[in-house]
Amino acid sequence: MNYFIVFAILALLVIAVFYGYKSINGDLTKLPFIGGGEWTIGIYTGNKPWEMSDPVNIHNPVLTQHDITDMPARGVADPFMIFKDSLWYMFFEIIHAKTNKGKIGCAISKNGYNWEYKQVVLDEPFHLSYPYVFLWEGTYYMIPESSERGMVVLYRSVSFPFQWERVTTLLNKGYVDSSFLFYNNTYWLFVSNQGNNCLRLFYSDSLTGKWTEHPQSPIISNDAGTARPGGRIINFEDKLIRFAQDCRKDYGYALRAFEITSLNFTNFEEKELTETPVVKASGHGWNANRMHHLDPYLIDHNLWIACTDGYKRKVQIGIKY
Repeated sequence: MNYFIVFAILALLVIAVFYGYKSINGDLTKLPFIGGGEWTIGIYTGNKPWEMSDPVNIHNPVLTQHDITDMPARGVADPFMIFKDSLWYMFFEIIHAKTNKGKIGCAISKNGYNWEYKQVVLDEPFHLSYPYVFLWEGTYYMIPESSERGMVVLYRSVSFPFQWERVTTLLNKGYVDSSFLFYNNTYWLFVSNQGNNCLRLFYSDSLTGKWTEHPQSPIISNDAGTARPGGRIINFEDKLIRFAQDCRKDYGYALRAFEITSLNFTNFEEKELTETPVVKASGHGWNANRMHHLDPYLIDHNLWIACTDGYKRKVQIGIKY
């Protein structure tokens, strides 16, 4: 009986390969596969932005691919939040199930805990992710990751939160996870490479002006544990806190927190706040294998809320789109 079951499974796989290959006109990238996984989005709380945990009063994840209603999706990740007019707005990457390219979606919440997906708000012919959204001089801007296009692009909200227009190209190179900061009357931009082990720093005297690379840049080299940005740079008790992905064990396995102790035109220095990762793969559940992003906000005295993401590997047998 055991041999029969094994033979039947193998026969089904052979049939799936044959008909799957035939139906997609010989596209080898779309053959039946075994493996896969899913990125989802959760909400964490804590007393400090680098001391966050999965709260018992929230059923994580709060957003998954099954919440997406206007496109076939196979995951959601890289969430950033904005609080405006008593509502929370979350912008995040949606991974298209057919093309594997990212689009930027939006969800809304009244309390920051329960979220309702609305729609795709930014769609380009190239991959988009990491929608770093921020308010500057009364206008909302976004710098999504668009390394496939080979440039770092600034977008402006035409009608918040659903309509965005391209403003200008900030950098003519395909950097990933660009993270913006205004500090000491200067505009700063942290960007990483696709190898996850290099962090570069640029500065400018205006948001849309010419960007100059810092003399110490790359400020991190050959270190996959500290280089790639993993969320918004925040100012907490006059300390600049930068979150970085720890990709040494696996891509996006954990997230670490660093205090920027010196930032000027000639010098950059930082130190790690704690040896313990801010968030990391839990080993089980929705975030079993990876966690690589955090966007925290202070909502009450010593109470922070943050959107984060997690990845869980799944055994899947089937035909890719």
